[in-house]
Amino acid sequence: MAQKRDYYEVLGVSKSSTEEEIKKAYRKMAIKYHPDKNPDNKEAEEKFKEAAEAYEVLSNQQKKAQYDRFGHAGMGGAAGGGFNGGGMNMEDIFSNFGDIFGDDSPFGSFFSGGRGGGGGRRQRRGSDLRIKLKLNLEEIANGIEKKIKVKRHVACKSCSGNGSKNGTDLKSCQTCNGSGQVRRVQQTMLGQMMTTSTCPTCNGEGKSVGAKCDVCFGEGRVLEEEIIPIKIPAGVANDMQLSMSGKGNVPPRGGVAGDLLIVIEEEEHEFLKRDGNNVIYDLHVNFVDAALGTSVEVPTIGGKAKINLEPGTQGGKILRLKGKGIKELNGYSTGDELIHVNIWTPKTLSSEEKETLEKLRDSPNFIPNPGKSDKGFFDKVRDMFS
Repeated sequence: MAQKRDYYEVLGVSKSSTEEEIKKAYRKMAIKYHPDKNPDNKEAEEKFKEAAEAYEVLSNQQKKAQYDRFGHAGMGGAAGGGFNGGGMNMEDIFSNFGDIFGDDSPFGSFFSGGRGGGGGRRQRRGSDLRIKLKLNLEEIANGIEKKIKVKRHVACKSCSGNGSKNGTDLKSCQTCNGSGQVRRVQQTMLGQMMTTSTCPTCNGEGKSVGAKCDVCFGEGRVLEEEIIPIKIPAGVANDMQLSMSGKGNVPPRGGVAGDLLIVIEEEEHEFLKRDGNNVIYDLHVNFVDAALGTSVEVPTIGGKAKINLEPGTQGGKILRLKGKGIKELNGYSTGDELIHVNIWTPKTLSSEEKETLEKLRDSPNFIPNPGKSDKGFFDKVRDMFS
């Protein structure tokens, strides 16, 4: 599978571009590669889809921020279980982006209602739902499937979503003759052009309801609670947003359901701290164990591990447990657990303890004498991230 191109590169804009500049760039690309201007041109059609996918992300402030932070991985494209993030079809593009040119624009009919202004009604889209999903470190590290309860508007079964009694009492709109759109001829610098706009009488539905449905009272949808399984991939991060296509609200009287947006909320671990795909544990040992060496048990993600401290272990030493971190999002590598050794110095001492330590104070081996192999703080930090 070919690697996705950078969305900014696709539209020929930069990260600092304004919303209007991004919209203008998309208009230009959409007109250039529109399938009706490039019949039977597969390459042009793919570029048209690619531009629409890029605009879908970069025109949405939340999606744009997510993309700027995590790239394509943050779009949930390989998450599975219904997450979207690419592969848009032509129907999605025309229904979602037809109005970017506006009904009053001479190019409006070029995009509205299907290919080349064929006269069909633009399919309406319902609103998105947003939920927060709390995950602990173990769930984030390995990925998990969750089942959540969501209240959302779904199509009324009694009227099949059209709002009429028994789903049959519908009449064609007299203003638009059932098309959902009205047309007018407009004089432009290019000559006469036909434009289309949403019918003001039926709001683009093309039909009017006679007797209303007894269940949904003419709205064509009802509020229901649904249990939805969600597959969360390993390696997600706090505030990352994933989406499930078609699991949002259905619009009144028919249309495409919006998306369910899942915002990840990472719970703090009792002992471990996350640093990218690595986890960090602060190990505190007394200076006797550090001097003589010992064996200690440390917590890991989902378990424990025993490590050995060599005699003469210095404070600030970092030990590494390979592969005990978090799996890379949509990747194959796994981070490590980094154990930071801290020498615990007692704040209060008994008279006997003081006496013992006083005897050792002037012992040659207790006089600090760091060698070249004993790295300083900045060297250790540099080694961690090199």
